[in-house]
Parts: sequence; structure tokens; C-alpha cells
Amino acid sequence: MVSNPVHGLPLLPGTSFKDSTKTAFHRSQTLGYRNGYAIVRRPTVGIGGDRLQFNQLSQAVLDELASKAPVLTYGQPKQAPPADFIPAHVAFDKKVLKFDAYFQEDVPMSTEEQYRIRQVNIYYYLEDDSMSVIEPVVENSGIPQGKLIKRQRLAKNDRGDHYHWKDLNRGINITIYGKTFRVVDCDQFTQVFLESQGIELNPPEKMALDPYTELRKQPLRKYVTPSDFDQLKQFLTFDKQVLRFYAIWDDTDSMYGECRTYIIHYYLMDDTVEIREVHERNDGRDPFPLLMNRQRMPKVLVENAKNFPQCVLEISDQEVLEWYTAKDFIVGKSLTVLGRTFFIYDCDPFTRRYYKEKFGITDLPRIDVNKQEPPPVKQELPPYNGFGLVEDSAQNCFALIPKAPKKDVIKMLVNDNKVLRYLAALESPIPEDKDRRFVFSYFLATDMISIFEPPVRNSGIIGGKYLGRTKVVKPYSTVDNPIYYGPSDFFIGAVIEVFGHRFIILDTDEYVLKYMESNAAQYSPEALASVQKHVRKLEAPASESERFAFTSFHWLHIRLLKGSCVDIPTVSFLFCNSVYI
Repeated sequence: MVSNPVHGLPLLPGTSFKDSTKTAFHRSQTLGYRNGYAIVRRPTVGIGGDRLQFNQLSQAVLDELASKAPVLTYGQPKQAPPADFIPAHVAFDKKVLKFDAYFQEDVPMSTEEQYRIRQVNIYYYLEDDSMSVIEPVVENSGIPQGKLIKRQRLAKNDRGDHYHWKDLNRGINITIYGKTFRVVDCDQFTQVFLESQGIELNPPEKMALDPYTELRKQPLRKYVTPSDFDQLKQFLTFDKQVLRFYAIWDDTDSMYGECRTYIIHYYLMDDTVEIREVHERNDGRDPFPLLMNRQRMPKVLVENAKNFPQCVLEISDQEVLEWYTAKDFIVGKSLTVLGRTFFIYDCDPFTRRYYKEKFGITDLPRIDVNKQEPPPVKQELPPYNGFGLVEDSAQNCFALIPKAPKKDVIKMLVNDNKVLRYLAALESPIPEDKDRRFVFSYFLATDMISIFEPPVRNSGIIGGKYLGRTKVVKPYSTVDNPIYYGPSDFFIGAVIEVFGHRFIILDTDEYVLKYMESNAAQYSPEALASVQKHVRKLEAPASESERFAFTSFHWLHIRLLKGSCVDIPTVSFLFCNSVYI
């Protein structure tokens, strides 16, 4: 410590001396504690331990002397007592000035906004002249918000000056770290403090609004009168309570449509609807359990929401005027959901009890939706086209892959290899056809007929198979009920019409005679009489010429039945010399 003990000497080297007795050069403390309470202590010594001059009188005496005006003053006037010393961190503890401000931030990479207005609060701490800038947090803003500038003393210029509360006022711009903040207003404490210090405040300004934030608020939602219905109470009351309805969707009017059954679930806890498909065994459909997932179903849409893309976006309360509720699901009524009209025909017992207690509806009978099968359509066969048998052609109408008609196996086994043969002539106006002879073969096992024409030499007609084995229909029989030729229709002198050709039976073989004798009940009296007449002719005596003619014709008959070849001269000789012909 350097001191100047001699009064009047300049403070120059050699005229000042160091007091070696002084060792403490700290500043005395002014704040202490007594019994747990903070008290203010007036320092008694200064730096270096020099005792400070101060008045030792009590505070009451000092106040009395300060208020007393002396009449006469002798000597030098006494100095007024100093005020109580209070540190700044005690006098201005928890006293903060608050200013409302905003700054403009450029947005170069957006097409919807060019700049953004960000509102902040500027806090000035009087105890140490520090400042902080805090931006209130806005929900879903997408911007890091909160403390923009932490508490510190902020530089005012390049010369090292710092902002003081005297530099702050309403309606001014302050620049902090390159950002310009516009101060628009302050709180009540700040206004009172600045006015008490003699600072004239500018009038407050209106806080600037962010244009993009205001744009997002449009259009304004319609005001809806708040309801006293408690959704939480609904959830707790109707949890796990579901109304079950049985419905059908009748689509039989469209091509390939059918009537399908569904189950509709209505969840009372949140008024949602679910539609489930009812699959039957081997119904040919993929086993998808749900036709419509659980969701709320709109009943009445607003006018401008008819073109709303419901298939890609969810419907909100803005597009719906009324939703489906439990009172819309009634047994016996139709319901249109997703373009399909469902008819509710039944419900479960819990649903009946709920409707009885809630709406007072007691009559919910089950409706019979089973359709009566229409009477079977009479199958009419198409007209016969003339190809093949009628039975074979009819099989194409009974099945996609036709099968052969059933045969009488017992009849085939009993009459196997039994054939009735007849000799017949063709009834024709053509002279060349009068000499033609045919052999009819009737097969008892299948009731089929085959015609064979024995070849005759030099006749100009090719013999052989005239008609393959087939059934022959009688003339004047209908197509629906055809009547075929049977064994009783073949006798001597009978006329057989085969596909437009008329044949006359001339003779039979011995097996036919035996068959007719053993089965006389099948033949008519005319047929039996013709056979008897034929037998009498064979047994009656004849002249030599008649015997020659009969022998010749009988020989020719046997040759024809056996299918042997006979030349034309021989046939002409026999017929010309026979009186029988």
C-alpha cells in the first residue's frame, strides 16, 4: 500500500512511502447473517484497514437532527448522515422488465410463404443488466422454439457498450446478433418502472401476425352447440355390448345375381358398424370374413360432399349431416350401405332386449326370407331331325355328355341270336323295281330291322345291304311318342313302310312259323290267318305245272334267303314257265 504521509507533497516517486504495517487490502463485507436472517452491515474500515469516519449516533437521533433546522450554526456545518447502503443484487432481486417483440424471418424454399413472423419476449434483469430472448412454443409449428438467446449482457455497438434499461422503449427496433427485433409493448411492471425513472414511453403497437398461420386457420369451422353427451361415459357403459342383425342382399334381378346372407354388428360403445359375410360349405367363394370394416356410417351428406372421394379419403364431421345410429336398424326394414340394399330379417336376443328397454319396441319377429322354389319347368324335346334313333338324340338334351340309353338286358339275354327273316317285294310304279326282292331280318333282342337285297346278275342293280340295323317307326306316329314296328306287324301280305318305301311281305322262313306258333297271343287274327293259308297251299296237292312252278319259286326263295346270287335268264325262265306267277 502506497501512502502519502506528508500533506502537500506530490504523488511522485520518492515522495510517497509504503506503510509496512498494512497487510489487508480487501473490501469489507456489507451483507451478513444473524439468527438465520440476512442483515446489512455498514463497513467500518476501508481498503488497507483505514478506519472510515462515520456517525456513531443512533438512527432515531440522526432522524431528529436531520429534521431539525438549527437557528445558529457555529463553526463548520455538520454533514448529513448517509443513506442505508443496499447492494444491487438485493435491491433489484427478481425484478425483471418484460417487452413483447417480434422479428421477420425469410423463407426462401417455400411456395406458400415468403417470410415468417416470429413473436418473442425480451426479458431485462435489473440486478445485473443481463437480457434473454424467449420465443413461446406454438404447438405443431415444426420450428425449434423456446430460448433463442440465453441470459447474458448483450452488446449494443462495436465499442463495447451494452444495452441498458434506459435504451429500451415501446415502438423501437433493437438489433441483437444480426436480428432486428421490433418492440411493440411491455407489461404493467415495466411501464411503472420506466415512468418512475423519468422515461417517456411510446404508445403501444399492435403485434404483427404470421400470414401463413392465419391462412391455415381458414376456413373457419362452423360453430356447433356443445353437447352434454359424454363419450367416455358411453365407452365405459356400453363396452363390449354389440347389436347383432341378420340381413340378406338380394341381387337376383341382375345377371348372375344371387341372394347372399350377412351379419351386421353395431357397436354401442362408439356407434360403429361392421358387416361380416356368412360363408357356406363349398360355396365357391374366397373366405374373406369382412365385407366392410368397422367404421362409422354416414346417413346424410352435405350437398357439396356428394363428389367427395370416399374411396381414398376418410369422411369427417364436416361432410356428414347425420350418422347411422341404433334406431336406424330395425327388423323388417331395408338399409343401404355402400350401394347395397340389405334387408334385416332377424336379430339376436340381446338386441331385442336392448330395443325393448331403450326404444320400447317389443315386436321384432323373425321374417321368413326363404324363397319358394318355382315349379319345375317341363322339358320339351326339340323336333326330331331324322338322324339316328329318337332315344339317342334325346340324350343330348338330358346331359352335357350324352350317354347311351338303357337297354333291357334280360330281353337281350333271352332273345340273343334270335332273328326273324321275311321275304318282301318293293311296291313301286317303276317296272324295274317289280322284280327286286328283299330279305327283312327282325332282331328280337333289340327290336331292330335290317334289310338286305340279294344281288342278281345282269340286273343293273347293285345288291347288298339296303338298310343297316335300326329301329323303324310306324307311319303316322308322333315324334314325342314314336311307335316302332314289332314282330306282330310282320306277316304274309303285310305292308311295311320304311322311310317312305313300301314293302309287301311275300314269305317267311320256318323259324318264323315256329315262333308264331309258340307266341300266337302276340299276333292278330289276320296275321295268323295269312300263315294258315300259306301252310295249306304248301300241303295241298297240285298239278304237274303247279308243282313245277311252286318248286321253282321255293327254290328261288331259299336262294334269296341264303343270299345266293341268281342270274337274270334263270329268273326269267322260272317266272315265264310258272303258272303260279
